[in-house]
Amino acid sequence: MNKQWMQFAERVKAMYGNDFVPLHEPTFDKKEVEYVTDCIKTGWVSSVGEYVTRFEEDLAKFVGVKRAVAVVNGTAALHIALKVAGVEAEDEVLMPSLTFIATANAVSYCQAVPHFIDVHEDTLGIDPFKLDAYLSDISEIRDGELFNKQTNRRIKALVPMHTFGHAVQLDELVALAEKFHLVLVEDAAESLGTYYKGKHTGSFGKVNAISFNGNKIITTGGGGAILTNDVALADYAKYLTTTAKVPHKWEYVHDEIGYNYRMPNINAALGCAQLEKMPAFIEQKQQLTVKYEKLLEGLDEVRLFQQPKHSESNYWLQTLVLDESLNRDDVLAFLNEQGVMSRPIWQPMHELEMYKECPAMNLEITNMLKLRIVNIPSTPIEGD
Repeated sequence: MNKQWMQFAERVKAMYGNDFVPLHEPTFDKKEVEYVTDCIKTGWVSSVGEYVTRFEEDLAKFVGVKRAVAVVNGTAALHIALKVAGVEAEDEVLMPSLTFIATANAVSYCQAVPHFIDVHEDTLGIDPFKLDAYLSDISEIRDGELFNKQTNRRIKALVPMHTFGHAVQLDELVALAEKFHLVLVEDAAESLGTYYKGKHTGSFGKVNAISFNGNKIITTGGGGAILTNDVALADYAKYLTTTAKVPHKWEYVHDEIGYNYRMPNINAALGCAQLEKMPAFIEQKQQLTVKYEKLLEGLDEVRLFQQPKHSESNYWLQTLVLDESLNRDDVLAFLNEQGVMSRPIWQPMHELEMYKECPAMNLEITNMLKLRIVNIPSTPIEGD
């Protein structure tokens, strides 16, 4: 790598004041300690407690939905979101191939089939125009439901994912879902604090999922949540994630297969403290973007990915898009050797052994972007 790349690596380390800069770290202070300590003192540290209720209410208010159901992780949230949205065994679920594996795994947990869709270079998420043309060619509507003419399976749901916190073209995807009789389920795992035309992501679909893993913009340690404006679906999701236990003062009666997915109270306590800091985190993330723009001056072979049109992004992970002249692995090796932790985008789902045989459209942009995207350190810097 040339002198400009060496200068970039040194500037990143100077910005963070460390010889090794991790990709993303959580930010905690006395508020998290206060809430978690209070939770421990109450003795209610498992799946029941005041902090779970408070976190669900605060989260729903922040996102602008009627209900939030807190669960153990984002994958569990997406699994139950798909299930309550009506996805059944052998259904096909449209989703990007360029996503974290949890999106495809959650579909598989429903015994359904991922159907991989290409993305748009400007959003890194599903391209609604390509998808419209593709579905018009390979599918047909029968009795109010969409079927794949090639496999004869029902295509039940559309799952856009907001990559690195950048919103997809939601107006077009909402219209497309209505046109083709699809249930829209947002994978908003990475986009807490991201808005599309002033409305929070994770509030457009019938039921949606979000993540609070340790590397997300806020964390509950593990954790995720189901988001919806459908109160009945929220009640059903909460029931399923509480092992489908029929409410009773002392009896243990379960009347369908449920899941032990509820978020522990101690994790929710951490989440309550983190959620209070979201405005500051977003501001720091935006300031970090401006800093990186300056740090990248002089590097003509790369650009910093910017929020798409109509999106107010949380900038969860800062993203470099490399010119075709650069070898992604050379860049990754160099930055990591210099102490600047960096990673590639995920290997596309259609290339993974267990998903190679799934239906897929032409994935030209996906295949191109996998070789050109590098994530760089993204921890917000306090005090700026």
